[in-house]
Formats: sequence, C-alpha cells, structure tokens
Amino acid sequence: MAGQKGGAQRPSLTGTRIRQRRMALGLRQSALAGAIGISASYLNLIEHNKRRIGGKLLLDLARALKVTPARLTEGLDATLSDMVQAAARESGRGFGPPPELTRIDELAGRFPGWTGLIAEQQKRIAGLEAAVEGLQDRLGHDPVLAESMHEVLSTVAAIRSTSDILVREPDLDPNWRGRFHRNLHEEAERLSASATALLAHFEGQGARAEALSMAQEQAEALFERMGHHFPEIEDGGAAAIEPVLEAAPELREAAARRLARRDLDRYAGDAARLPLGDFLPAAAAADFDPQALLGMAGGDAALVLRRLAALPQGGEVAVPNFGLAICDASGALVFRRRIGAFSIPRYGAGCPLWPLYGALARPMVPDRKLLDLPDGRRFIAWAVSQPAGGGGFGGAPVLEAVMLLRALPEQEDAQGEAVPVGPGCALCPREDCPARREEGRFG
Repeated sequence: MAGQKGGAQRPSLTGTRIRQRRMALGLRQSALAGAIGISASYLNLIEHNKRRIGGKLLLDLARALKVTPARLTEGLDATLSDMVQAAARESGRGFGPPPELTRIDELAGRFPGWTGLIAEQQKRIAGLEAAVEGLQDRLGHDPVLAESMHEVLSTVAAIRSTSDILVREPDLDPNWRGRFHRNLHEEAERLSASATALLAHFEGQGARAEALSMAQEQAEALFERMGHHFPEIEDGGAAAIEPVLEAAPELREAAARRLARRDLDRYAGDAARLPLGDFLPAAAAADFDPQALLGMAGGDAALVLRRLAALPQGGEVAVPNFGLAICDASGALVFRRRIGAFSIPRYGAGCPLWPLYGALARPMVPDRKLLDLPDGRRFIAWAVSQPAGGGGFGGAPVLEAVMLLRALPEQEDAQGEAVPVGPGCALCPREDCPARREEGRFG
C-alpha cells in the first residue's frame, strides 16, 4: 500500500457482487447459469471469487443481471481502503476478535455506507490527533506563553505572600498594613493585566496565525505518517505528487496543500538526483556517513543530508533513525523530522548553539559536531548552509541551513569534544549557558 498511488482501485470481488445482484433479483444459481450458457458449478466458483471473468462472459452476466459491467467489477477505492485498514490497525482492540483485514473489499461491497462512515471517522481522528499534537508542541515551546505564565505565577506568589502576612499578623502597624493593602491591590491589578494580555495573545494569534500554524502541522503530519518516505514519488517522480496530495487525509486546508506540495517538489527533485536504488546500497556500505556519500551528490552536502533523512525504515536494509531540521536565514525552522530525545520545536527558536545556526555564518562549509544534551544523551550532527534560491548576477542568494541528527549509542565513543546544547532557552535547564537569552527565568 505504501507504494500504491492514491485513487487506484483495489482488486474487486466481482463474484460477490454477481451473487448479491442475483439474489436481489430472486434468481436461482442454476437459472442464471443456464441463461448465459455455463454450468451451475462454474458459476458457483465465480460467485465465490475462485474464478476470474472478463470479456464476453462478463458482458453476458451483466446483461442477464440487468446492470452495467462496471457495477460488477468496480473495486474499492485505494484511499478508502487505506483509511479503513488504518482504523483497524489503530483500534484499541480491547474487546472482541481482531478486524478481518483480508475482507475489507467484502465489507465495502456489502455495506458501502458503513465502510464510508468508518473511513470518515478515521480521517477525523487522524486530523484531531494531528491538531492535539500540534497544540502540545505549541504549549511546550511558545515563548510568549512561557513568559506570560511566568509573570502570572510570580504575581500569584506575591499576592499569596502579602495575604499571608495580613492574616498572620493582626497587630500590624496601621502604616504597614496600609502599604500591604496597597501592594495587594497593585499585584491584583498586575495579575488581571497579565491574564488579559495572555488571552489577547491567543485570540489575536489565532486570528492571524492559526491558518499557517495548522497548515504546517497538517503538512508535517503527512510526512510523519509516511515516515518521511514516499515510494510513489521515488518511482514516479513529480508526476506522483498530486495523487499523494489527493490521498492525504491530513491536508484539510489549501494552505496545507501548498506547503506539502512545496516540500514534495523538493523531495521529488532530490530523488531524481540521488535515486533510491543507487543511494540506499551506497549509504549502507558507508554506514550512512554523509562524508562518504558526498561524491555521489557532486559535493551537494544538503542533498545528502535530506536523502539520508528520507530513507525507508523497516525494510531489508537497517536504516538508522535520523532527525532533520531545516531553517531559513532568519533561523526560523521551516521543516523538521523529529527524533526521540532531541526536541526540535516548531514554535520559537531552537538552541543558539546548534550547528544548524552556526552553519549560516559559514555558507557552503559542511560541519560535523558531537552534541551533548542536558540529560546526558549524545547525538552526531551534520550541518551545512547553501543557497536555496535567489542569487544570479547582482542578486543576493537565499540561504537555507540543514542539520541531520543521529543518536550516538551509549557504548560508542565519537571523536571530538562534545558541544553542550539544549532544546531551546525556553525549556533548557542549563542556567550557566553563555548563549542563554532568558537569564533567571528558571532560577
């Protein structure tokens, strides 16, 4: 299914449809067989999908059953089948026997309405899961939210401290009591203003940026579901992009389709320059080291990093779990492939010490660094920045930086001194970091 293009038809259960139509007309099997000049036993094999039919026999059956041949041979749409299978795989299975995946076509033939309902619910569930994941990511990395919550909690602590003094010290000097009352009033007003500003931030941001952020989340959800690997595009090139977009339940908005098409266009270009059939064996032979693969790409380091992050998982070749981050010249992350234990935020900036950002200062110079996270885990990072557009005579190139991540096994040592990095200042516990932008917030 991964390699099947959207909109294709599954092999149909023609015999099942013939039997259903015959029974609906009240015809006996022997009567229908005699009407078209075959034996009842042969018709029985056809109705149980043990004999394929076509040509004159199919036309004779359709004529006898008073339907068009297409009504008997019409298969289950591939996209619909994929969604029903996804619903079966992702079900909790807390009761009853497991779903019969091999009988999906039969389900669609007998109960097309229920099949469509299951597929529609699965599409809705996938969309809701993507939205929830995006909101969780936003809550974890939105710098405005973090700062506002810090302000609210600080004010609440001040109000609680002042109230505690007023309650526990009944014999306070009137002048001091007046000061505490004034402080309490000021802190209450400050709390009200902070809460109002926080609400306005979300309401205003929702009106301005919700479409874009949700579009990014939808496009990212498509890549996550496919494991960042698209067999259709590997085989069919750019011509397969539109069927992939049509078959994607995650892309609910036009903006999401545009973003996904942009990323898939680059994917198709990368696949054409480094075909999977040549690149995967070479990558495996080189232990997936980008340095050893530069020659295949004509020295295009960014191309090698992107292709390594797009290799298929779970096949005959054991491919490492790669992470990928791409940013523009402003440092804004425009694409990411997440990897366990290494936080690549969508909202807000990442760690200033990531090689991703350092590469922007040295265009066309590939870099390799060993990264040390606050929890002790280590990653190898390869990064490079290259022109991604613009340029030309008299024009300024548009730079883009790419960083590939690979976890370093605990028992393995890597050459070079490790660079202490974090997930971004908003969540990093390294209080003594010289690159920290938010001093004292976590003190």
